[in-house]
Amino acid sequence: MPATLTHQRLEVSQIAPEAYRGFLAVEAYLAASPLPKPVRELVKLRASQLNGCTYCVVLHARDARKDGETEDRLASVAAWREAPWFSEQERAALAYTEAATVLAPGGVSDEVWDAAAAVFDQDQLTALVVAAAMINLWNRIAVPTRKEPVLSR
Repeated sequence: MPATLTHQRLEVSQIAPEAYRGFLAVEAYLAASPLPKPVRELVKLRASQLNGCTYCVVLHARDARKDGETEDRLASVAAWREAPWFSEQERAALAYTEAATVLAPGGVSDEVWDAAAAVFDQDQLTALVVAAAMINLWNRIAVPTRKEPVLSR
């Protein structure tokens, strides 16, 4: 049985501010990148779901809602393959995110990579790679430190 979330173990931003500033610099790059913001939020949400990061799932679902994302699309991110409302670009990003988050032997398949490369230019594809890597980093900090989500009221 998994451990019950009882308290946050530590706050990386306070203990290692230099590292945290580096993470935020990557986030600034992503915010200015040509990867569309709705795609970035879907990437963040899907990786966080796969990694079991409640803090990031809540945060990125909220961010996506604020940017106009619909409840139906947010609710179906975990089942995106069956949902009819994701674009070809969003599907390629979600497939890439899953492959880069749950790395199989051999890494991301040529099929998944080629599908992403077909719908994103080089700059967007680079940002997609960085976005998936970055959210996985955030998840790997938040889950072991038990980062506490704040419920909206």
